[in-house]
Amino acid sequence: MKTNLLKVLATGAVLSFGGTAALATECIAPANPGGGWDFTCRQIGKILFDIGQVSSPVVVTNMAGAGGGLAFSTVVNERNTDADLIVAASSATSTRLAQNAYGGATADQVRFVGAIGADPGVIVVAADSPFMTLSDMVEAIKADPTSVAFAGGSAAGGFDHMKPLQIMKAAGFTDITQIPYIGVDGGADAITQTIGGFTQAMTGDMSEIVGFIQSGEVRVLAVLSEERVPGFEDIPTAVEQGYNVVAVNWRGLYVPGGISDAEFQVWADRLQAVAESDEWKEAMAANGLAPFTKVGNDFQTWVDGVIAETVELSKEIGVIQ
Repeated sequence: MKTNLLKVLATGAVLSFGGTAALATECIAPANPGGGWDFTCRQIGKILFDIGQVSSPVVVTNMAGAGGGLAFSTVVNERNTDADLIVAASSATSTRLAQNAYGGATADQVRFVGAIGADPGVIVVAADSPFMTLSDMVEAIKADPTSVAFAGGSAAGGFDHMKPLQIMKAAGFTDITQIPYIGVDGGADAITQTIGGFTQAMTGDMSEIVGFIQSGEVRVLAVLSEERVPGFEDIPTAVEQGYNVVAVNWRGLYVPGGISDAEFQVWADRLQAVAESDEWKEAMAANGLAPFTKVGNDFQTWVDGVIAETVELSKEIGVIQ
């Protein structure tokens, strides 16, 4: 019944748009106006036109429902070969696909074309914490897995929960179900829990903690990006500390699974052009995003790996069977 309802809603959303999508590129934002997916469609769409990658303004369709599942169903069932359609995606998309949150839908039903910016993950402690480095924390958890509780803005099994588990797996620790995690209502609540001493650490995104860094209330043990974040060059990455973990809330796109390889490459090239534009660099700086560019087959391979790892971790902690 749920699948049929999604199809009916999706068809209605497409029909309400009339024939416009056939005349121009359409970007589906799988949520209401405002927020990350809407930002991705509107900013990338505007720049695609501004720099001449498309011949007419990109039309944005907001299609909220099922945490992105309605848009996914629309693309798979109604628009599978539409080469003029792009869809905003993020780490939430890959996590939900890995955890079967879209009612049996799988990542290989679409093609992930690229990401060109990201909100890097962070591991944070209070300024007076005894942990001075990420390794200090890792060793404490190895000695007593229950001694370090994490607060995060996602529910158990969500993206924030996964970050410290990935680090501990990279450190060779396997008993990850013993590590306490408290899911609260957003990153601000999570950092407040940690500053207040109710948890020993916070797991979240860089954009959530900038004010707390500036006020001196926290110490960031690691940023989970490939390189240090511009403007915060004193914060080391987990990778450079010996833990090969990159966990970023990437901003990107997927396209219908039935388009040709040539059509897929066209979108990869267009997205690369946006990534290299001054307009996109200005948009990232204005919205607190860090550089993170992966396009085409490289990005598809990377997403496949992230989903496989998320499936494994989700099974270990009992989120999925």
